[in-house]
Amino acid sequence: MSAITAEKYVENFMAQLIAKNPGEKEFHQAVREVVESVAPYIVADPALMDMKIMERMAEPERVIMFRVPWMDDEGNVQINKGYRVQMNSALGPYKGGIRFHASVNLSILKFLAFEQVYKNSLTTLPMGGGKGGSDFSPRGKSDAEVMRFCQSFMTELQKYIGQDTDVPAGDIGVGGREIGYMFGQYKRLRDEFTGTLTGKGLNWGGSILRPEATGYGACYFGAEMLATRGKSYKDQTVCISGSGNVAQYAAKKAMEFGAKVVTLSDSNGFIYDEEGLNEEKWNYVMQLKNVYRGRIKEYVTKYPNAKYFEGERPWGIKCDIAMPCATQNEISAEDAQKLVNNGCYCVVEGANMPTVPEAIEIFQKNKLLYSPGKASNAGGVATSGLEMTQNSIRLHWTREEVDQQLHRIMSDIHAACLKYGTEEDGYINYVKGANVAGFIKVAHAMLDQGLV
Repeated sequence: MSAITAEKYVENFMAQLIAKNPGEKEFHQAVREVVESVAPYIVADPALMDMKIMERMAEPERVIMFRVPWMDDEGNVQINKGYRVQMNSALGPYKGGIRFHASVNLSILKFLAFEQVYKNSLTTLPMGGGKGGSDFSPRGKSDAEVMRFCQSFMTELQKYIGQDTDVPAGDIGVGGREIGYMFGQYKRLRDEFTGTLTGKGLNWGGSILRPEATGYGACYFGAEMLATRGKSYKDQTVCISGSGNVAQYAAKKAMEFGAKVVTLSDSNGFIYDEEGLNEEKWNYVMQLKNVYRGRIKEYVTKYPNAKYFEGERPWGIKCDIAMPCATQNEISAEDAQKLVNNGCYCVVEGANMPTVPEAIEIFQKNKLLYSPGKASNAGGVATSGLEMTQNSIRLHWTREEVDQQLHRIMSDIHAACLKYGTEEDGYINYVKGANVAGFIKVAHAMLDQGLV
């Protein structure tokens, strides 16, 4: 094969990918980011080129789509779409969350599954990558409706998963309640009690620290990033988007590290509390979101000194550290410029792909510390992996043991990013570092296992 430049490889690869997967813009975006980072390694290695490793990585091993019929409380029949994208099993069983949200479609799940392959590789744990979900939204549904939906969803999904095949977890719209209902149905249909789902309740196979893991892990990663510039979270102002699981525990750990957290958000808008959250306010948010399933604007009724901004995102607020913990593509180029102008010098992603490519360019051009979610939000799946280990050996580790393992994994991921992402001028390109480190491990596993 004649020599090809990295740029030409990316151009040809993306043209073919887009032609084969039309209209899947989130998937195209996620793949392009990785391919641009790893293309120099691919074109320099004839084995990677000849065996079409990247082409195979971008094609799911299996995509399962099914209908999910269920009955609402009024006795009306409802029908939703169900999905599971089993992307790559070179390193272990497929592993990745289940998302219940009205926006769910095949493009979003393929992007998430693709990202998951590299994220799981970075953890060093034996896990492949997958993702699943439904366009069902639990918001506004009764517990009984959510249960009926989860049971119908799992009745179909259970044919394709298992502790050594595919181990789903939670994601947006899927918390402890939904995992419980799905696990119960899986156990009922399969007549087995195994670690086939992670994020389980503590008293029936779950791991200590699993709910906290993504948010805590992002802060552990952020602390490693800050240390490269002789800084820490102490006395820094932090803007966080989201108010779900990841945002809640990122806020808690940032406060423990001495930071002042001033924003939280949901899909309707954001709150700005200039005084910063404290333990009492944090506990109120936990009750509001996890028990009453309310909206974040109710925070300003309880704490009238705070302000609520309807239909806006928090990136115009002055801060030192930004932690996007909501959803994909929530930081635009305009938002990125606002953050830079306001003196933000560190962006730690807690969500999956929350920053558009043009915004990443702005962060990197201005030499901000910027980490992609596949590195900094890997704490959640890492602790899911630790839950799988505990289930396999029928043991329950202490909080200290799990926290120590989580901290070690996040430090190791940071070290891998430094190894592959440090530029000639000393700037750390965490996007390149995470993509290359994750890719190399999966690529060599695929080469070892032959044309499968």
